[in-house]
Amino acid sequence: MITKRIKHRILAFCTICCCAAAATVFTSCEDFLTIYPTDKTTGKDFWKKKEHVDEMVTGAYKQMTSGDAEERAIMWGLYRSDDVTKSELYKNNDMDYISAVNLYPTQGICRWDVFYSVINRCNQVLAHAPEVMELDPEFTEGDYEVARGQMLALRALSYFYLVRAFRDVPYVDEACEGDDKIVEVAQSTPADVLQHIINDLEEAQGLVMHSGAYNDWRDFGYITQDACWAILADVYLWRASMTHNTSDYEKVVEYCERVIDSKDAQYRKKYINQITILDEEDRYHLYEWGNYSFYTPQFYIFVNGNSRESILEFQYNQNNANGTLTSYLFRDGQDNQYSRLMASPVFNKTLKDQANTETAEKVFFSEDDYRFWAYLYDVNDDNLLEQNIRKFGTTNGSLPRTMTSGSNGDKWTDQNANKRSPNNFDVNWIVYRLTDVMLLEAEARVQLAAADDVEDPQLQRAFNLVQKVNKRSMTERSRDTLNINNFTTRDQMEVLVLTERQRELCFESKRWFDLMRFGYRHMEGVDINTLMADRTDWPTLYKPMVSLAARGYSTGADIFNLKMKSEPYLYWPIFDEETKVNLLLKQNPVFVTAKESQRN
Repeated sequence: MITKRIKHRILAFCTICCCAAAATVFTSCEDFLTIYPTDKTTGKDFWKKKEHVDEMVTGAYKQMTSGDAEERAIMWGLYRSDDVTKSELYKNNDMDYISAVNLYPTQGICRWDVFYSVINRCNQVLAHAPEVMELDPEFTEGDYEVARGQMLALRALSYFYLVRAFRDVPYVDEACEGDDKIVEVAQSTPADVLQHIINDLEEAQGLVMHSGAYNDWRDFGYITQDACWAILADVYLWRASMTHNTSDYEKVVEYCERVIDSKDAQYRKKYINQITILDEEDRYHLYEWGNYSFYTPQFYIFVNGNSRESILEFQYNQNNANGTLTSYLFRDGQDNQYSRLMASPVFNKTLKDQANTETAEKVFFSEDDYRFWAYLYDVNDDNLLEQNIRKFGTTNGSLPRTMTSGSNGDKWTDQNANKRSPNNFDVNWIVYRLTDVMLLEAEARVQLAAADDVEDPQLQRAFNLVQKVNKRSMTERSRDTLNINNFTTRDQMEVLVLTERQRELCFESKRWFDLMRFGYRHMEGVDINTLMADRTDWPTLYKPMVSLAARGYSTGADIFNLKMKSEPYLYWPIFDEETKVNLLLKQNPVFVTAKESQRN
């Protein structure tokens, strides 16, 4: 019999696997395991057939589409950045605290249980799938390898979310089966967790299906070889930014190039008989905004289904609607008139023909950029402090603006038509797509440059990747949209990549992590082999990074700069209930928990 006291000392992983992790009483792993599949157990009658493995693999993916998982992706990767602000019409005290740069361990958004639930499902498949091979001849070694590869990769992706949000997290690679497994696990350093992630992905990329092999939605909805490579590139770039390790930057380029080559080969194979659309010099085959003459309906990147530019999308449909995206970026669940998050003022105007984006006050520098009109409603209004996000909210990819004539000449005006219904909101959540990978490569190449010289081949390659992404979105694609001579140093080219990522990937929960990498590359004294709680001389934050992030905060740059002091402030506090259950956990050292949570 397990006593109540012992239960309160059980591994936090088991507790956070449970959907009721916020409760003060312990919910066993056994209770959690009954959630999916709902009509079966995972005891002696389970893990007998191929279908059992398939159901658990599907369940792990399905949990990544849960509201809890997507909400954390949005809040952890987007809300703390300068991409968005909270709508003044939406009332939420926790979000107001975050907007005021006040984070508390009692805030539910600090809960990490949903990702540990996915991790535990992955661990269960990894533990039990070999048994099924012995019992069911229908479950072949090939089936097992694909299942193993997907679970290794999905576990790695889950840990990658955690390490970027909390830095120091418990690492567990064994399945939690029930109350008989009583272990406490302390946090691991980023060095340890990131290496585990890399090891899992390195193995998984040789086991999962080649991209395009399914020839259906699974080419994008399941982790394929391209997805493994994309995650690996992102992980290596994260580690390189913290450690300034040249070999890690080289790995980023290697894996990005693998993705690009793979996508190029898939494209050429599919359209080999349509020679007129093939450009032998083009490796990227990006869509052109405004050109709707081909590939309909899968031309559109943010509408329905999977775009051919996508690498990994978590799948939604009318039976599994994307309610979280609806609430946060399209409308609030209780009011059709507004979303919880609005685009910040950095999007509401362009700075035309801006030569140096290092000092940019706005994201877009040209009204000829289709993304300016396609991603936002009510653009070009200096008086707006917030504006609605259009990016995921239209029913088709039709041209989002029209030409009108007036006394001041012809003018592009916004067109609010084709707004989708909030019901059955089936837009997928895009995790990685091709332009994301291209810009990850550009970011790494800037760091590999040997000199502040535009003739440096690494800077040239980086610029060409940015130019390719930028130019495809311009109305006048016959002219160069950027001039390399305006970005003559590595620092200027680094900021160019950063701003192009914001233009291309805004509202996709990338921006805060992009800013963190940018800051880390300019910080001294970062040690990924040491827990934050084990030192007091934390590295000082890079002020330009803090100033950029501050643009999205209602408190303004002065208060943001005052409160954002050192490395631990980049991360969330650990949910206080977790520290009560797992006594080995060390709280983020800039937070203390008393009768009421307060910040140091």
